[in-house]
Amino acid sequence: MEQIVNNEETTPFASATDTSPIHIQTKVDDAVTEIGKVVLGKEKQIRLSLCCLFAGGHLLMEDKPGMGRTTLSQALAKVFGLQYSRIQFTSDLLPADILGVTIYDQSTGKFSFHQGPIFSNLILADEINRTTPKTQSALLEAMEEGQISIDNNTHELPKPFFVIATQNPISFAGTYPLPESQLDRFLMRLQIGYPDPQAERILLNSTDQRKNLNDMLQTLRPEDITHISERIGEVHATETLLDYVQRIVAYTRQDNLFSFGLSPRGAMALMRGARTWALMHDRMHVIPEDVQMVLPAVVDHRLRSLTDTSGRSGESYSQRLLNEVDIF
Repeated sequence: MEQIVNNEETTPFASATDTSPIHIQTKVDDAVTEIGKVVLGKEKQIRLSLCCLFAGGHLLMEDKPGMGRTTLSQALAKVFGLQYSRIQFTSDLLPADILGVTIYDQSTGKFSFHQGPIFSNLILADEINRTTPKTQSALLEAMEEGQISIDNNTHELPKPFFVIATQNPISFAGTYPLPESQLDRFLMRLQIGYPDPQAERILLNSTDQRKNLNDMLQTLRPEDITHISERIGEVHATETLLDYVQRIVAYTRQDNLFSFGLSPRGAMALMRGARTWALMHDRMHVIPEDVQMVLPAVVDHRLRSLTDTSGRSGESYSQRLLNEVDIF
């Protein structure tokens, strides 16, 4: 377990009850700039990761090893001053290795609970599909409830609480694919992908990328996550905008491409992501471009083609929705 903090002074956001103008975009831009020092050429992925964090969801990152997933998670923790833990998922990992365990202390004659690594603000669940479904379920239950129960005792998890789970492609050996019901618990799924040539040249010239991570500045506070989350409910969506979202949802349920459509939870995730994206740009109303920006990250892992027997989630389903569903 690692506490990532910085002594730089940060400016708090207004609370949800403050009627003063919001100035979130500047702080978000500062955070993106800092993270961009170590995650090069991936501004879109960084902004979507921040959106997922502010929205109170959890993030699934599906990519090949070595793409910078760990670096991104560490940079997010650094820029907010969050307590950070990394859990390496393996085939022999047990739920107690994540959650913690109750141990009898002979000197006191009492049982005491020893917290597991999940008791942090930001958790990197590395290669989640390399462990068994039982251990996967223990993590996902904690994500959903924000607490764990051991020996009939309930233990609250820290707030904010954000899980970034990485997943190797299912073609890799020794994987246990997450079922649809568990994929649906992740607000967003992202892929970092290969760097562009310019970013890769900078990486090749760098002699110590870890030093760049250590030199990052904290531009936000953990409390700012809470303040932003509280304001998401204030972001207005017109009836016309909600009609557009409902047409998207209905299309997934009616088109014969999909074996099943978006669930109500998926539809609400799309709206919450769009509201958060608007708030990140200092707008208190949602526009169609907000929905379109978060759509791929929110819906692609929730959909499945009737002709897809491989178990892969769709990579281009959202593009079909963008092409086929009218805004007005």
